[in-house]
Amino acid sequence: MSNYKYVIIGNSAAAVGCVEGIRRIDETGSILIISDEQHHTYGRPLISYLLLGKTDLQRMKYRPDDWYTVNNVDTKLGVRATAIDAAAHTVTLDGGEVIGYEKLLAATGSNPFVPPMGGLDTVPHKFTFQTLDSAIALGEAITPESRVLIIGAGLIGLKCAEGIIDRVQSITFIDMADRVLPSILDAEASAIIKTRCEEVGIRFHLGDSVKEFIGRHAVTNQGLELDFDIAVLAVGVRPNIALVKDAGGDCGRAITVDERSATSLPDVYAAGDCTETRNAVTGDTMVMAILPNAYLQGETAGINMAGVPYTFTKAIPCNAIGFFGKHILSGGAYVGETHFENDGNSYRKLFYSDDHLNGFILIGDKHPPEGETPAFDRAGIYTNMIRERTSLATVDFDAIARHPGLAAFAPSVRAEYLGGER
Repeated sequence: MSNYKYVIIGNSAAAVGCVEGIRRIDETGSILIISDEQHHTYGRPLISYLLLGKTDLQRMKYRPDDWYTVNNVDTKLGVRATAIDAAAHTVTLDGGEVIGYEKLLAATGSNPFVPPMGGLDTVPHKFTFQTLDSAIALGEAITPESRVLIIGAGLIGLKCAEGIIDRVQSITFIDMADRVLPSILDAEASAIIKTRCEEVGIRFHLGDSVKEFIGRHAVTNQGLELDFDIAVLAVGVRPNIALVKDAGGDCGRAITVDERSATSLPDVYAAGDCTETRNAVTGDTMVMAILPNAYLQGETAGINMAGVPYTFTKAIPCNAIGFFGKHILSGGAYVGETHFENDGNSYRKLFYSDDHLNGFILIGDKHPPEGETPAFDRAGIYTNMIRERTSLATVDFDAIARHPGLAAFAPSVRAEYLGGER
């Protein structure tokens, strides 16, 4: 049996954060990464850009080629972990090999959710769109004559559409929700993105779902009949909690962790999309499948695994994404009073209450008209205000609502939160 000081199951942002957190404290302890994917760590949000031709496999890498070597990390890629024995401090792999550990991180991410749909097994060409392999497989299957049916008009589905729009004949969406991107946008913002998608030829059937597939033919619950060549299942994802749950760890909708990214199991930590964490704005426990949070959780786990107490308490939902030239930045919670601006080119909505900024939605053109400031310019200031719960009494809110800038902050706040600029 091989033994390591640190074992990490997963190879994405949370795993990278964990390694870099460990190496901040422990430069020599042995580390092993286990992943069922065979690829070097890569940025999952980039898979649509690979299909679009805006990136390639090399530029998709989340860290340089020598990252594993530089950080003295061993890897077992293309190998699946099948069980954790928390009492024995071991992980069993699908080939039967047993690995011993002192500290373990579960960074197992999420799996595509495929709802029950009659006749799905009769569909000859169906794909999910979450991993690099799934994107490559879809890219190999589509042709200029392909009629693509995407089930789910959320982030995954729309990014898939952006990646293939110029390589297929048509794209049609079906979604039970009454608007696109319901998890990250309100109704007004959603309508802007839907209109933009329709301008490039995408069709939507919202408030509906597939009742039955008959080969390359779909019948919806509202009686609509659609012919297609390729089906993409992008309804959503479910946290991959099985390893920790089967080992006896506490789980709700996802793996339960504390502010140190520790699970209820001894010496077992978890980070990323497989966990549920506390929203710093609302106090609610929720799944926040966001790359920056995954990295920060993983880093927190790594520092604690290396023996130094450390907490991460500032997790908030946030997104930075674009569709067909329209860019979206959003963050926090959409609760409280609102400040709203929409001039036709840019959309800005801020949510605030009890002397704090709670959330924001910004939408703007990637290349705005000459002389106009992008809607998302310096939007990181909003994110920082939400994370730090900055008092609005220390801010010229009218100024910062129109355009975020350091000058809107009181000098003492600039010094504390923004590097001391005066």
